[in-house]
Amino acid sequence: VQLQASGGGLVEAGGSLRLSCEASGSDFSMKVMAWYRQAPGKERELVAIMLSDDQGRATNYADSVKGRFIISRDNAKETFYLQMNSLKLEDTAVYYCHVKATKNLYLGDYWGQGTQVTVSS
Repeated sequence: VQLQASGGGLVEAGGSLRLSCEASGSDFSMKVMAWYRQAPGKERELVAIMLSDDQGRATNYADSVKGRFIISRDNAKETFYLQMNSLKLEDTAVYYCHVKATKNLYLGDYWGQGTQVTVSS
C-alpha cells in the first residue's frame, strides 16, 4: 500500500488548508486512517483518526485541534482528508498520513511522506 500526501503549504493564521492522502495498491482494505504531525524539536503526535465504514467511521481528535480540524474519507477515490480551519501558529508542522490496512490477511502499518504546513502571523 502506497500513500501519497499532498495539500500542505503556507497559510496565514486563521486560514484553512485541506490535506489529502491517496492510497494505492492492490487488494487492500483500510481499517484505520490517521493524520499525525511533527513540529521541529517535538515528537510526532496523533492529530486525527478515523475508523473504517464497518467500524462506524468513528473519529477522534487531539484536544488541540478539536472543533477546528475534520478528518473525512472518499471511498471511491481511496483518499482521506484533513480539513484544517482556524489555523494557528502552533499548527506549523510536517503532517503525515498513516493507515492500518489489511492486505492478503496481513494487517500492516503504512505511512505517507510528510507534507509541510506552515502557519504565519
